[in-house]
Amino acid sequence: MQDFSEHLNFTKEIAFDAGKILSKHFSNISSINKKSTSIDLVTNADIESETLIVNSIQKKFPKDSIIAEESDTKESSSDFKWIIDPLDGTTNFVHNLPIFAVSIGLQYKEQTVLGVVYNPAADKMFYASINNGSYLNENTIHISSSNTLNDSLIVTGFPYLHDDRWDKSFEIFKEIYSKTRGVRRLGAAALDLCFVAMGRFEVFYEFNLKPWDICAGSLIAKEAGAKVTDWDNKKLPYTGSRILATNSKVHKEMVSILTKKEYNIFFN
Repeated sequence: MQDFSEHLNFTKEIAFDAGKILSKHFSNISSINKKSTSIDLVTNADIESETLIVNSIQKKFPKDSIIAEESDTKESSSDFKWIIDPLDGTTNFVHNLPIFAVSIGLQYKEQTVLGVVYNPAADKMFYASINNGSYLNENTIHISSSNTLNDSLIVTGFPYLHDDRWDKSFEIFKEIYSKTRGVRRLGAAALDLCFVAMGRFEVFYEFNLKPWDICAGSLIAKEAGAKVTDWDNKKLPYTGSRILATNSKVHKEMVSILTKKEYNIFFN
């Protein structure tokens, strides 16, 4: 397996620099715009953070492909593809809630090989490279040891579009809530995955996400021992259309809920 340590160190550096931009604008936003819906927001901080990350990558690795949330995709013939969310948790950021992060993942030949998620508000940097474990600020992290859903705390999210799946998602929410210690909704998928990785949650599930929402965080979770799949226990969709990340011990129980026939709408 190729050594990605140079890429990882570089990614940690630019995530930290992007985090400084977010910190500068936190509680001092000059521009807020709406994207797909009235609750899908983008700020000047998103744009400035993404510009720094993309420019840094293009300067050091000019041949690599880049997919970033707020700008056009840069495709190339390179085996390397960067997948970037310059500000995961924009709505939290807008409301001065310090649950947000810079999320940067790198794929090599279509496989995610490193991920960095940095929350500047708490100065917490999560990172992982393939087959090398997961870390929080240089300390190894690992999933929880809970054996059942009854002893588990769950984290999830809800999509921006309020369609039939949105209504059905609350039925799933109620069922899972009734079988666990509770369900939380933090509003930043990358951090949700990192919190599974460090054992704060046993489960993260969501649908209708994008590659930049899950690329870095899913590797961090996997390298900490988590099982990360589609809702039906098959390979995780690259698109992020459905994701289930667990401490592996409760994975089967979660799959049995999410694949009930009354929830087939999520697979159509």
